[in-house]
Amino acid sequence: MSTPACDTTRQLLPFRESLLAMLGVAFVAMLVALDQTIVGTAMPRIVAELKGFDLYAWVATSYMLASVITIPIFGRLGDLFGRKPFLLAAIALFTGASILCGIASDMLFLVIARGVQGIGGGILIGTIFASVADLFPDPQLRLRWLVFVSTAFGLANIVGPSLGGMLTEHGGWRLVFFVNVPIGIVSLFFVHRYLPHLRQPRTGAPVRLDWPGALVVAATFGALQLLIEFLPNEGLSKTTALLAAIAAGGMLTLWFWEKRMGYPVVPVDMLVDRKLAALFAMSLLGGFALFSLVFYVPLLFQGGYAMSPHDSGMLITPLVIGTTIGTFANNRIVTRIRRANIIIHVGFALFAAACLGVVAITGMAPHLVWVTCMAVSGLGLGLVAANLTIFSQQIVGRDNLGAATALLQSLRTFGGMLGTAITGALLSQMYTRGVHRSLDSYQATQWFKSFSSPELLVDRKEQAALVSRLITAGHAGDAMMSAARRALVESIHVGLTLAAAAAIVGLCLAWFVPPVRVGRPEPDAHAAGGTVPPVPPVPPAPDGQ
Repeated sequence: MSTPACDTTRQLLPFRESLLAMLGVAFVAMLVALDQTIVGTAMPRIVAELKGFDLYAWVATSYMLASVITIPIFGRLGDLFGRKPFLLAAIALFTGASILCGIASDMLFLVIARGVQGIGGGILIGTIFASVADLFPDPQLRLRWLVFVSTAFGLANIVGPSLGGMLTEHGGWRLVFFVNVPIGIVSLFFVHRYLPHLRQPRTGAPVRLDWPGALVVAATFGALQLLIEFLPNEGLSKTTALLAAIAAGGMLTLWFWEKRMGYPVVPVDMLVDRKLAALFAMSLLGGFALFSLVFYVPLLFQGGYAMSPHDSGMLITPLVIGTTIGTFANNRIVTRIRRANIIIHVGFALFAAACLGVVAITGMAPHLVWVTCMAVSGLGLGLVAANLTIFSQQIVGRDNLGAATALLQSLRTFGGMLGTAITGALLSQMYTRGVHRSLDSYQATQWFKSFSSPELLVDRKEQAALVSRLITAGHAGDAMMSAARRALVESIHVGLTLAAAAAIVGLCLAWFVPPVRVGRPEPDAHAAGGTVPPVPPVPPAPDGQ
């Protein structure tokens, strides 16, 4: 990667300065990645201690709702004013909010703190990947340094689930938030000291920031999130009708308003671009599938199959290991095959098959079976996610790199918000019905209140006390507890089936992506209409670099 003299057409800084700057970006990636995977493993224990299972999904969706609003805003602002100031502010905000999450005394406080954390996380996601493109205009170097960032991201992902399980079991769930503090401090130092403040030179009239568009984005996504939350319980009511009207009106407003803006928060032209539309749709579907899996499989293991947090974390770890392997494998394969699009087909197919496998097997299956399913699902998502970023950055112009990358990440997060919220709403409804049916079969519906929340199935002391009371009252306590577990498992399986369906739709959409070759151009490479211009292949990195 190093060069005797810095060629600014390939990289803006010499190798040493580039390395130090990219260390800052890598630490930021670790901060975001660790938080994504470590919290899910701890969530069953969090809800068992703080109560309020009705807010279980909100711990994730409040974070994602804040992120999905801020990602496109600050992706565009980074294009206009440079990314470094926003990165510094976001690291400080994210780290401070992590402390608030760690001292939360109830679920509502935790949900609010996670929302604040999501603002910082959204800014970070919207800027870190575009920062790599800023520093390395040459596609060869950019792809290689993306591997560097992906390594940091992957290491944090790999450590997250098992670390979350270990900290939760032996030190308490609050440590999963406090662990962000030292990483945040190191990130702040490297970004402040070594990342240059780059701004694209602009001429002409002053840029008009699209603050009305930002407010409409916030109102639209917020209304949609609340609609998903309230609709299963209330059905068609004045509240849900109002929320639906706000969401629909906001989408229409965005569609017409953003077309008039020179620098829109939501670049509508990109959304309707034939070369990009399928990529954006697949990003949304991939987020839907991923977050449904990451957030509810820990509850499946700990609540449905009575595993410990540590065992649950160990079984989820192959998911993120597979994602990391998929990303690395992709970056090696993508430059060596004639048509890179096939990798996306393979990725979605693997993920869909793995999700259906999780639904098919039972808690009595050997751990090797679970590990295989988790690893295959991660491998599939790794292949998909890496190519969505690579393809989109090839298609758009340099001035829109930040906006396109941010929109891609924003849609992924929005898909995750939808997946988590929809799965949570279905889980709540189906678990309640399933438990009620099972208690009715035991003629013990008067005990429904004790079984009404799945948090019972995570707290073993509370389970033992309830079983004892049921036996004293003349009921089959162990059988009733097992029935409640089956109801939870069946409910989560429905959500995972939806995740598999999202992956299958993504597989179908992959056919609409124009042919892409990320390799050495052939003499007639540009002859086929609609083909994305190829990027030269990435040579192997020198030893030690």
